[in-house]
Amino acid sequence: MKTVIIGGVAGGASTATRLRRMDEKAEIIILERGDFISFANCGLPYHIGGVIQEREKLLVISPEKLKNTFNIEARVKHEALSIDTKKKTVNVRDLSNGREYTESYDKLVLSPGATPIIPPIPGVDLPGVFTLRSIPDMDRINDFVTEKQATRAVVIGGGFIGLEIAENLQDRGVQVTIIEMLDQVMAPIDYEMAAMVHQHLDFKHVRLALSDGLKAIDADSPLNVTLQSGRVVGTDMVILSVGVRPETSLAKDAGLELGLRGTIVVNDHLQTSDKDIYAIGDAVQIKNIISGKEVNLPLAGPASKQARIVADNIAGRDMAFKGVQGTSIVKVFDLTVASTGLNSKQLADLGLPFKDVIIHASNHAGYYPGASPMAFKLLFSPEGKIYGAQLVGVEGVDKRVDVIATAIRAGMTVYDLEELELAYAPPYGSARDAVNIIGFLAGNVLRGDLETIDWNMVDKMDREKNVFLDVRDPEELAIGMIDGALNIPLGELRQRLNEIPHSKRVVVYCQVGQRGYFATRILKQNGFDVVNLNGGFKTYSHVTCKQSNFDTFENVSISSREEIHEIPPFNADNANEFTVDACGLQCPGPILKLYNKVKEVNPGDLITVKATDFGFSSDVEAWADRTGNKLLSVDSANGVITAKIVKGAEKKEEKGSVAMTQDKTMVIFSGDLDKAIAAFIIANGAASMGHKVTMFFTFWGLNILRKDNAPKVKKTLIEKMFGFMMPRGADKLTLSQMHMLGMGTAMIKGIMKKKNVASLPELIKSAMDNGVVIEACQMSMDLMGIQKEELLDGIKTVGVATFIHASDESNATIFI
Repeated sequence: MKTVIIGGVAGGASTATRLRRMDEKAEIIILERGDFISFANCGLPYHIGGVIQEREKLLVISPEKLKNTFNIEARVKHEALSIDTKKKTVNVRDLSNGREYTESYDKLVLSPGATPIIPPIPGVDLPGVFTLRSIPDMDRINDFVTEKQATRAVVIGGGFIGLEIAENLQDRGVQVTIIEMLDQVMAPIDYEMAAMVHQHLDFKHVRLALSDGLKAIDADSPLNVTLQSGRVVGTDMVILSVGVRPETSLAKDAGLELGLRGTIVVNDHLQTSDKDIYAIGDAVQIKNIISGKEVNLPLAGPASKQARIVADNIAGRDMAFKGVQGTSIVKVFDLTVASTGLNSKQLADLGLPFKDVIIHASNHAGYYPGASPMAFKLLFSPEGKIYGAQLVGVEGVDKRVDVIATAIRAGMTVYDLEELELAYAPPYGSARDAVNIIGFLAGNVLRGDLETIDWNMVDKMDREKNVFLDVRDPEELAIGMIDGALNIPLGELRQRLNEIPHSKRVVVYCQVGQRGYFATRILKQNGFDVVNLNGGFKTYSHVTCKQSNFDTFENVSISSREEIHEIPPFNADNANEFTVDACGLQCPGPILKLYNKVKEVNPGDLITVKATDFGFSSDVEAWADRTGNKLLSVDSANGVITAKIVKGAEKKEEKGSVAMTQDKTMVIFSGDLDKAIAAFIIANGAASMGHKVTMFFTFWGLNILRKDNAPKVKKTLIEKMFGFMMPRGADKLTLSQMHMLGMGTAMIKGIMKKKNVASLPELIKSAMDNGVVIEACQMSMDLMGIQKEELLDGIKTVGVATFIHASDESNATIFI
């Protein structure tokens, strides 16, 4: 049996060596157009960056070793020109001398791979414009950076190769700009997960332009890259990394059946439409095991497995390839980004109903040094079938994505994740692994114990029907909060339930989701309609901040954050220095530890904080800006964030802006019916928009709050006379004008009823249900002889100072 394999690398070379192990007598020939029969193409960016220093380590096997070890004839620089399926021959050209010849076969294996997509635009053929797919490509980029002493590079495309080459060029001191046509990098993951990558790229001083494409490259300065938006980027070199196209011209010319994107159609034995020709790797169309749809997945792992199956089938075994699920992982500076299965967009396009949950969990026990958080998203069907997962973190990401990938392949459900027994010791995991925790959360959703909403629903929610409840501690609010949210720390929630309106749906959130879940359980069991924000404020803040930093870094040398934010140098005279070790703490732990240390030190003192939560890099900047402290620097090394903060710098504010809350305060002086109705309509309206409202009743306004049938209380004669002359409660109030001996008041009440406008007692109850704080002036009560027992239940009696404090915290005070 003679087998000819067209193409080397992972697919072709693996087929050949497996076939030799299965059949010692087979004649095996590999035809490879390039200079190398097999090389580690996934390692190419890392040699450019100097991580893999020895070029030879990328060369997996040589033709000589294949011959000596496996008795396989590997011919490099031999290009297959055409296939004659009837004669079962391949026309070949020896590129070293131009000689053409014909090679016969019994079985033929096509492993042609894919070629980089070169967009049809002006300038892509200029010197200094590269693709990265082979060893010669890598050598050309290396030589150019060294010989031209390149300091600027533009990478077109924010996929795997684009991000890897960006990191490695940056490590060589080259300032990198990434241009991505989509609104996110890393298409296999969802937007909220990619947002964390965007922020990390900003932290690493990589310039990023999203939702913009390449228009032209001009030979100027030395190169100018013009984008679809019209913006121009000056650069020394350009790396085109916009994707790959399956190389199937041989198959097409041979009359083999082609499928989507021109890929080669194969059956589950990986045979083409010609039973003696097999095809594998980047060029074939294969089935996705989750969707059941045909896909093209150019990854080395599936290609290697297909090679083994093809070899076994040629050797006489009956082996089937069951399909792919799309498991991938990439290093982006300090982060690891991984995914398996289908993402939200793919599920939506397929019309598959799904749910998702997000957690932020440590890679190992928090008390063991070096713990760092992982963002972990799980997608699943309403029945619990696992559709996919995505993770972003520093360490432990690879372990968890592999567990989920295995669970998908085994047909497991989210309920199975709850029961998985995974290896645990403090340096490696937790007694409840992140995989277990996300299984618990998904199970809670499916069992009805918890309802969640995603980040993209927040701004769409009607504030008249929903109220946002922030259950974080006050110290955490400096890093940001959802506009108009009511803040009640989790520890105070049970004692302050009366401040939360029963008439609205309560949207609870904390920093990462756990306390929000605890709060939802409390509220649900107290009769509230409640949902939890999926992934907490941490996920929401990542997504809603600016994703592209292109304009921020325009015309700026990105060597340090100080140049961008104009941070003045630290004056060490008479200042003490302190260190805060927050490594291993989950958000908001590092911020809270910094907050407590700042309280202890003096203005001008320097605090160095070390943390392993990469969300801290953005949190600390927001915290320092809002609290009036000075962030000197923030950097990372070996997975540890180091921030330097000086206490006591003036808070930086934008010109013409004033930081204000959305709180409202009202002084109710009048006891007239029309004014009372207006006051409570305004209060209910403000509360429905999520604003905290405080109503302060004084003098005649106190009559609005009196009970219709007050209990008997001991009063002086003067107090009794006041009480007799004043209206007792909302039902007894009269109009300020057109009262007409009660006719006008009766008429307005009748019109309100006819027009379905709530009565004043109903408006008062609604305000109290909506969390409006109603206060009665104790001084006015004393003067008018009104005692607390005469007021409606739930009314606070306070002094003027209490109201003034509320007024100071508000952005408007209304006097009625």
